[in-house]
Amino acid sequence: MAKLKLTIACGDYDIVRPLKEGLVEAAGIELIFLTDMGPRERHWRLARKHEFDICEENVGAYFIAREQGHALTAIPVFMHRRFRHGFVFINTNAGIKEPKDLIGKKIGGTNFMPAGNIWMRGILEEYYGLPHRSVTWITERSEDVPFDAPAGLNIVMDTSKPLNDMLVDGDIPAMISPSIPTPFVRGDKRVARLFGDYKQVEIDFYQKTGIFPIMHVTTIKQEITEKYPWVATNLVKALEESKQLAYKRVANPRMVPLAFVRTALEEQWATLGRDPWEYGLTPKNRKNLETIQRYVHQQGMISKTRPLEELFEDTDLGDAAGSEEV
Repeated sequence: MAKLKLTIACGDYDIVRPLKEGLVEAAGIELIFLTDMGPRERHWRLARKHEFDICEENVGAYFIAREQGHALTAIPVFMHRRFRHGFVFINTNAGIKEPKDLIGKKIGGTNFMPAGNIWMRGILEEYYGLPHRSVTWITERSEDVPFDAPAGLNIVMDTSKPLNDMLVDGDIPAMISPSIPTPFVRGDKRVARLFGDYKQVEIDFYQKTGIFPIMHVTTIKQEITEKYPWVATNLVKALEESKQLAYKRVANPRMVPLAFVRTALEEQWATLGRDPWEYGLTPKNRKNLETIQRYVHQQGMISKTRPLEELFEDTDLGDAAGSEEV
């Protein structure tokens, strides 16, 4: 029987490479990996053209797409996570000392929908007293999944000059960025992080909430899971095996050209546990996904929250998993 041939668009992550390179196989599936795109292009092509059979997708955009009737489902595989406190930047001359200082101000962001921006708007509101509707959000490009902003949500597209320049010049006092702004990388003293000791702030956030923020989910065309219901579970099993091989590789200090890689790894184990990229609808992941879905709803991008069982394929093997009897 020929294998089912499917395209998969995702980042070229270490946790995926064993599957991409053939060290791991997904039973019954031949995967064609498309890892040459950045997330912006990949997410746009999925949302606007539905080009890929399987695709790593912005978690917020996925919730919005499902509400709008896109023919997608998802498996509980989360290839990209990132703490985001370190991605809030301020103009050092703007007098911003704490998040509440941004009430009534403008905050830039490439667009409204990046997962990191959704997370930080929610966190700033829930934990730091900065209501997202007290801010004017300045964007420079369209959304991957268009939505109608509700009354009271102030989003203004301004393409008069790049957001990085707006931040440096003081046109906007702050920016939530999916990546590190170029002026900051170059050492421009007019740009700084809002949370200077961001790593400790992120560790404290994790210790308080148990959340290592999920940025992306793994989507599949619904027509595939409807016709081949075994695909979802076989994919999750293969991606889990691939991830475990990546963990073993990074634990070998000869593999990574970093002098203190073992120290960094042991620090991560102590802080986040042995499997921070945990897959499945586990209690930790449920809290993570329920929180980000709540933020997407609060920020006016979906009309209601939905049970996770409606949004993710059931790939839990229950007591059928584990070692075989002999």
